[in-house]
Amino acid sequence: MKKIYETTYFGRKLRVEIGEVALQTKAGALVYYGDTCVLSVVVSKETLLNQDFFPLMVLYQEKLYAAGKIPGGFLKRESRPTEQETLASRLIDRPIRPLFDQGFNDEVQVINTVLSNDPDCSSVMAALFGSSLVLSLSDIPFLGPIAGAIVGYKDGVYIGNPTNAELGDSKINLTVAGTKDAINMVEAGAKQASEKEMLDAIAYGHAEIKKLCQFQNKIVKEIGVAKVPSKLFTISKELTTKLTKKCQAKLVKAVSIKEKLERYQAIDLIINKELELAKEVPFLKKVGEVEVFDYQEQENYLKQVKAVLDHIVTKEVRRLITVDKIRPDGRGVDEIRPLSSRVGLLPRVHGSALFTRGQTQSLGTVTLGSLKENQIIDGLTLEDSKRFMLHYNFPQYSVGETGRYGSPGRREIGHGALGERALAQVIPNEEEFPYTIRIVSEILESNGSSSQATICSGCLALMDAGVPIKAPVAGIAMGLIKEGEHYTILTDIQGMEDHEGDMDFKVAGTFDGIVALQMDIKIDGITPQILEEALNQAKKGRIEILNHMLTTLAKSREEMSPWAPKVKMIKIKPEKIKEVIGSGGKVINAIIDAHPGVKIDIEQDGRVYVMHMDKNVLEETIKAIEEIIKEAQIGAVYEGKVMRIEAYGAFVELWNGCEGLLHISKISEQRVEKVTDVLNLGDQVIVKVIGIDDKGRIDLSRKDAFTEGIPVQEKRESKPRDYQKRNDHNSSRNKDFKNKPRNN
Repeated sequence: MKKIYETTYFGRKLRVEIGEVALQTKAGALVYYGDTCVLSVVVSKETLLNQDFFPLMVLYQEKLYAAGKIPGGFLKRESRPTEQETLASRLIDRPIRPLFDQGFNDEVQVINTVLSNDPDCSSVMAALFGSSLVLSLSDIPFLGPIAGAIVGYKDGVYIGNPTNAELGDSKINLTVAGTKDAINMVEAGAKQASEKEMLDAIAYGHAEIKKLCQFQNKIVKEIGVAKVPSKLFTISKELTTKLTKKCQAKLVKAVSIKEKLERYQAIDLIINKELELAKEVPFLKKVGEVEVFDYQEQENYLKQVKAVLDHIVTKEVRRLITVDKIRPDGRGVDEIRPLSSRVGLLPRVHGSALFTRGQTQSLGTVTLGSLKENQIIDGLTLEDSKRFMLHYNFPQYSVGETGRYGSPGRREIGHGALGERALAQVIPNEEEFPYTIRIVSEILESNGSSSQATICSGCLALMDAGVPIKAPVAGIAMGLIKEGEHYTILTDIQGMEDHEGDMDFKVAGTFDGIVALQMDIKIDGITPQILEEALNQAKKGRIEILNHMLTTLAKSREEMSPWAPKVKMIKIKPEKIKEVIGSGGKVINAIIDAHPGVKIDIEQDGRVYVMHMDKNVLEETIKAIEEIIKEAQIGAVYEGKVMRIEAYGAFVELWNGCEGLLHISKISEQRVEKVTDVLNLGDQVIVKVIGIDDKGRIDLSRKDAFTEGIPVQEKRESKPRDYQKRNDHNSSRNKDFKNKPRNN
């Protein structure tokens, strides 16, 4: 039976319809937010208890019909997920994943499909709400509900779920999610916002999240079903005691090794040895009268051995940090690993930088291209292209392993988007720097915080390329270990601290403020106090890294790489565009053919971008365009060429494509009987523009140009000879010559 529930979400109607669609799922709901409509459903499947991971899949799918669009490309249908869909799926997954019991391993799939899209009512926030609601309504043991909010900030006022126009002018673009008690996910871009402004924005969003959680609880109380008790992967207490007594001391010693690879090798050696011994344990079961080896029971036992030993490692790492205040590599809790960087290491690349922090290393490269090389976006957003891109690559060799190589996964897309969001805040606009900009970060070595190393290498590479960024940007990753009421915040976390910790909190910014923020929590959530401490500690680390970067390159280079294309923008009247292009592109193609390698981009508002690696060719191309669009000015004096003579005057070409009439009365101060008495075809004459009518016809005067006192150096063509008379004369001469007797 269909049920409808309504509330308001930042002043706009939010409606939920349940019980009509997708009735074979665990739970399904249509979520209407303004004119946005998202179908959220959840299904699950019981799996083997000895599975050592939680197979949760969260999908966000955009159907282009939702925005009245037909997909591009040859197939004309939605295919692989777009970058926006991947990022939205990750954004929904991150706050949901921590809210399942540890050890719950049933397969769960949450699918969100955008059926109708209102650009000013976020389909991602509707999908996040719908995901939480269907999980809460189902029998799956989910510890929600959660909700999310987008927060903007302009002129000292916070804006809840701002429109696209409001976001364009906003200092902060924050997405925050959490339960009614705490925040557990943050994603933000900002125009150098202060720590206080960001904290207040998070608090503002959380106030609305609490209301939406209460709204979900009301629906669940009325129509929700009882939760099925979690079937958790359990470990034998006897086995735990035995392995702890045998291996704890050795594992504690291994955890304290400072070098990453040496530490992991020592830990793996201990664990693998115990697993080999465990394989010798006989697992027999009777099948009739015969005893056979029980491979399933052996696999379950091996997983328990591995889980016990992993837990000992986790417990020791957390104890070292929270009790002894010592990190696995010996650093203090607010100490950054050793830094090094250099720029310009790739000769033919437009900009390059190598940034190393401890055992994490990123090679950043910058490529500059014409505006025609903008990335085309085929999605529901109003944005159809972008001129700044950052791509992040994480090869398996960066952690000393083998693995799959192919198209980028969710993690690579997410890390690239975070770096792009941070550096986009300081990229000059199109008018200041008319280029398409692509940064690629190649992670050459990784032990935590590779996305933040990407921001640092990307920033230095931009400066090396001569991009006039607004301010240098650095990023740092913070961690958290929380035991009860006690907690420790870590600066510049490494891989083990990220894996065994409770928080991954990435902050990027300039000396003046935050430009990007991303937080993921593995526990139920964190308090505003912890958030404030983490932000302040991150600021200290960020400034230390920025100071190091400026010792490598203090500011953007004045000169661009000789291998980088040079771009210049000129402005022409929109009505002149057709003259520059010409019929069928004839004119512009002729200019390009005359200047090989040049690129010309013309915008509808009259902006013309000319690009070439050689400045001289660039200037020549611009001069050729200016010749086409040049307009005569009344009172200006020009040198022109006589192109046509009529009884009433001469037509003079001032420059290619521009002619004016020099009337016979304006040729000389003396009376002129015939134009040809003074002018011939091809003569170079000095003329003054004395009038232009409403049809663009130009009147010229030669005699007025003389009175300007300008030295006149006119080039006169001699009058053409009468070739018929000349031929007649030569014929007569030859005839006489033949009849004349020779003088011997």
